[in-house]
Amino acid sequence: MSVVLEVVDLGKAYRHYSSQLYRILSWFGLRVKPIEEHWVLQNISFSLHSGEAIGIVGQNGAGKSTLLKLITGTQRATTGQIHTKGRIAAILELGMGFNPEFTGRQNAFHGLGLMGFSNEEIEKVLPELETFAEIGEYFDQPLRTYSSGMQMRVAFAVVTAFRPDILIVDEALSVGDAYFQAKCYELIISYKKQGTTLILVTHSIGDIVKHCTRALYIRDGRLTVDGSPRDVSNFYLDDLFGNSKEKSGKQGLSKSVSDATEVMNGTEDKFHTRLGYRKEEHRWGNGGARILDYLVHVNGQDYPAIIESNAKAEFSFKVIFDAGFDEITAGFLLKTHDGVFLYGTNSFLVTEGKQAISADKGEGIVFKFEVPMTLNAGHYMVSFGIATGPQEMLKPLDRRYDSILLTVVRPMGFWGLVDLRAEFGMTRETINVS
Repeated sequence: MSVVLEVVDLGKAYRHYSSQLYRILSWFGLRVKPIEEHWVLQNISFSLHSGEAIGIVGQNGAGKSTLLKLITGTQRATTGQIHTKGRIAAILELGMGFNPEFTGRQNAFHGLGLMGFSNEEIEKVLPELETFAEIGEYFDQPLRTYSSGMQMRVAFAVVTAFRPDILIVDEALSVGDAYFQAKCYELIISYKKQGTTLILVTHSIGDIVKHCTRALYIRDGRLTVDGSPRDVSNFYLDDLFGNSKEKSGKQGLSKSVSDATEVMNGTEDKFHTRLGYRKEEHRWGNGGARILDYLVHVNGQDYPAIIESNAKAEFSFKVIFDAGFDEITAGFLLKTHDGVFLYGTNSFLVTEGKQAISADKGEGIVFKFEVPMTLNAGHYMVSFGIATGPQEMLKPLDRRYDSILLTVVRPMGFWGLVDLRAEFGMTRETINVS
C-alpha cells in the first residue's frame, strides 16, 4: 500500500503582534517577535497508507480540528510539513462552504464546482447524489429551512459523490440518524476497499473501535498514543475519567466480595477518586448510612475503561452505618447517558428466601450485584442506594444516582439498546403445486 498522507513535525501557533505591520512582515519570513504566542499543535508526526482507516480522539480543545484544517489546507502550519497524494474530501464543519440561501441542489452544484469538477461531471452525478441524500422535495428548498441532520445528508452526499483518495469526517455523522449513519459507513467501507483512506474524528469510542484499524490520541496539542483503536480508547478514557491504576492502588483482584472489601478499605469517601465517577451525581437520603466507595470488576480487571457487551460485570459498593437497622435494602439502577431508565433491582428482589438484612452501628458492609451487560455500544450511568424499612415503604438512607459512567463497546449485532438474545429457527415444508 502506498503512502497517501505524511505529517512531519507539524506545529500550529496562534500569534498576536503589537501591530498589523509586524504580522505582515512575519509573513515574509522576517524575525518579528510576537507579544503573545499560543501553540495548539506541536511535533505531530504520522503517515497513512491507502485503504487505511484511522480514528483521532481527544478532548475538546486538544487540537483535533486544527490538525484536520492543516491537512486540508484551510489553515497554514507554523512548523513542519504535510505531504498528500491524491484528492482530499472533508466534512469539517456542518454546512461549511454552503450558502443558506441556496437550495440543496445549488449548493451541491457549487460545492462540486469548487472541488474542481466540470459541469458535465456534476450534471451526471447529481441525480445519484440527490437519491443518496434522501431529503425529498427539500433538495430544491433553501438550506436555511433544513434541520442539522438534513444538512449533514447533503454535505456527506456532496463530498462522497466522487470517490476521494482521503476522506475526512469530523463529528458530522453524530448529528445524523442511525439509518443514515449506517448508509454512510456502508459507502465508506466500499470506498476503503477501492483504496480510499478514512480519517474519522469523533467522541464516540464505539465508532472508532468499530470502523477504524488504527487510532491517534491527541492530548494538549501533542500526539500521545498511536496504536490499535482499543488501546488508544483505553488511554483516552483513562485520561478522561481518571486512571484507575494510579488511584485505586490495587490490581489483579479476584471476583469475591472479600477482595472488593480489600480495595474499599477505610472510612473516607473515595467515590471521587474512582475511574468513571461523575461529579454531577445526584445524592440524597435521610442519613444513618453513607455510601463511601465502589468497585466495578469485569473479566479480571478493576474499573475497566471499556466493557465488552455481554460480559458479566460486578458492581460492589461499600456502606458505613452510623446507626443500627433491623431491615436494610441495597439497590442498583442502570440508565442510558441521556437518562433513559433501563434496569433496576435491589437485594430483596434478587435474594432467595427474601431474608431481611440487618446492620449494626459502626459496621461497614460491601454489597455486590452481578449483571450481564447485554447492551449495545454506548455510554451508561450507574446508581446505588441503601434504604431501610419494608419494601412497600422504603426510606432512603443514602442514594447516589447517576454517579458512575460506563462505556460499552461491541460489534453491531442487533438494533436498539438491549440484547434480548433472540434465537432463530425455521422449518421447511414441501408443498405440491398443481
